[in-house]
Amino acid sequence: MLKAGVLGAGHLGKIHLKLLQQSTKYDLVGFYDSNQEAAKAIEKEFGYKSFSSMESLIQSCDMVDVVTPTIYHYTCAEKVIKAGKHLFIEKPITHTVVEADTIRDLAKEHGVRGQVGQVERFNPAFMAVKDMIDKPMFIEAHRLAEFNPRGTDVSVVLDLMIHDIDAILSVVKSDVKKVHASGVSVISETPDIANARIEFENGCVANLTASRISMKTMRKARFFQKDAYISVDFLEKKCEVVKMKDAPKTPDDFAMVLTNAEGVKKQIYFDNPEVPGNNAILDELDSFADAIAHDRTPEVSLRQGAEALRVAMLIIENFKML
Repeated sequence: MLKAGVLGAGHLGKIHLKLLQQSTKYDLVGFYDSNQEAAKAIEKEFGYKSFSSMESLIQSCDMVDVVTPTIYHYTCAEKVIKAGKHLFIEKPITHTVVEADTIRDLAKEHGVRGQVGQVERFNPAFMAVKDMIDKPMFIEAHRLAEFNPRGTDVSVVLDLMIHDIDAILSVVKSDVKKVHASGVSVISETPDIANARIEFENGCVANLTASRISMKTMRKARFFQKDAYISVDFLEKKCEVVKMKDAPKTPDDFAMVLTNAEGVKKQIYFDNPEVPGNNAILDELDSFADAIAHDRTPEVSLRQGAEALRVAMLIIENFKML
């Protein structure tokens, strides 16, 4: 078992502590939080060992899980890597693209593994259909949330939209060609609502919308490709796959057949995979343990985390503020 520690014991940090303790792949040694008064209270309530310094925690671990506010990611990650420890770091990987690239280089230099916490990659609905997504040409994603002061230290692009950016980059095997974006600041100093149109070199277009001041919660993505439509509901953990094939000469009475303007007939059929239940955060942590044990590239590598951040920052830079 890998000895694991957590840096940052806020809302998400406490979830990671609980799951690392439950995992059969890690031995949780404890955590460090700069708010020592809060740390002692957590230690008393849950029994996790609170370390008095970041350095002492890092030295006691094989893997360190960084769940601090984004602005501190780089400082923490640098210390972890230079100590020769493996790094799990929450999204976004760092505060700037330069920092993300430096983290990648440091990990390579020190021979350690790193994974970014992009939890939607482990959403069972997305995992159920990911292999069916083949050369999508149009993608639409909506990620809406009610207002929560937690997370408003960064733009809604880095807070919410980055989940969909990462998922889309994982299935579109092409470089980004152009970005158009608009944002609106309603409550926060940074945009609370954003829309981005990403054009890829292969012709694929992705239209993403994110809001953290909506009246309802929604996390959906739709993928359109030749002869298929795939829908993923990340919130409800449901998916729908609609495929088309050439219609037989004599379709049965219940077949759904469409005829296009050229007279070509296509039959519609549904191929909805089973979506098993899971805990996506536990799965991403366990997958990182497996990557370390088998010396393989993690499911969401530091390179992929840096690329998602690069596209997110490109969107922010192209904002037309409304």
